[in-house]
Amino acid sequence: MIRIAVLVSGGGTNLQALIDGAPYEGGELSLALSSNPGAFALRRAELAAIETLVLNPKTYAGREQYTDALVDALLARDIGLVVFGGFMYILTPRFAEVFGGRAINVHPSLIPAFCGKGFYGLRVHKAVLDYGVKLTGATVHYVTAGTDEGPVISQKAVEVLPEDTPEILQRRVMESCEWPLLTAAVRDFCADHQNIAHTSKNLST
Repeated sequence: MIRIAVLVSGGGTNLQALIDGAPYEGGELSLALSSNPGAFALRRAELAAIETLVLNPKTYAGREQYTDALVDALLARDIGLVVFGGFMYILTPRFAEVFGGRAINVHPSLIPAFCGKGFYGLRVHKAVLDYGVKLTGATVHYVTAGTDEGPVISQKAVEVLPEDTPEILQRRVMESCEWPLLTAAVRDFCADHQNIAHTSKNLST
């Protein structure tokens, strides 16, 4: 059984989508780790009987120390998949070194458009509207040392409408793209690794 950790910082809508999408064959939502002690995502996790943990960056000397503490906490809980669900803190490359291929992020644009440093939350949707593109969407990708630079797992597009505001567009992208893409990616990851485990077991017998 793959133990899944979701990294959060705010309202936890992506976490809620994962909770609503459960169960995941071969996987279980085991931990909600927040960088913000006041994140509503923690309440969502508690209501779903998921362990919560707060690691506040303000209590650590720097980014390196914080990343080490986060990685150690995940390893101590035998986490097999890490999902970035609105985690508003940039970790050092050590995270990707330890969890490479086992960490995914959902970004609210069609990467490589509107991604990288400075593109997060409503900023992404404002940039989409300012630029005047006709399509936007979301991308699920593997987490690497570079921001939004990991291999793409899946993407989905939606139309940008004339009456859109950043807030309206954000909601449409979340509901139509982010949430279904993220739950599908977690489901597929768990299923693929379960199949690998079964194949390895059969080969060894």
